[in-house]
Amino acid sequence: MSRFLDQVEECVPALRRYARALTHNSDIADDLVQDCLERAIRKSGLWRPTGSLQAWLFKMLLNIHRNNLRQRRRAPESMPIASLPVEPQVQSASPGRLAFAETARAMQALPAEQREALLLIAVEGLSYTEAAGVLEIPVGTLMSRLGRARAALRSLTEEGGPKLRTMK
Repeated sequence: MSRFLDQVEECVPALRRYARALTHNSDIADDLVQDCLERAIRKSGLWRPTGSLQAWLFKMLLNIHRNNLRQRRRAPESMPIASLPVEPQVQSASPGRLAFAETARAMQALPAEQREALLLIAVEGLSYTEAAGVLEIPVGTLMSRLGRARAALRSLTEEGGPKLRTMK
């Protein structure tokens, strides 16, 4: 069990990156990772070391995230007006920050299936086989989603491409 926990601990930074990329909210991402780790430890008896532990954890995290999204759709959150800021806060923008922000907005404009595939491959560095296993799709479907996601990102971020707000 201690070796299992050590391996799980090594995966935590990657889980946090993936959760933050999925949720775009550090608090929700941390809760998501905590739920994933709790479930992984509770279900450690189901783990069979025939595949990647990281892929198993990513799959678990993605399933928890999808379940949370379904629950939020059924009961939308309300925000009290008093908690809204009086004046919008604007940070000075550097060219690198603008490019990153533009790419982040473009990724949010992608359909969820394409975004999930792109994050697993490009950000987390999973192999096509591992990512397909996490998403529970054939490798060919994963490659199609990646191709469409990359083409859409190129279109959205190139000079003179369609505006992001028209994609939503």
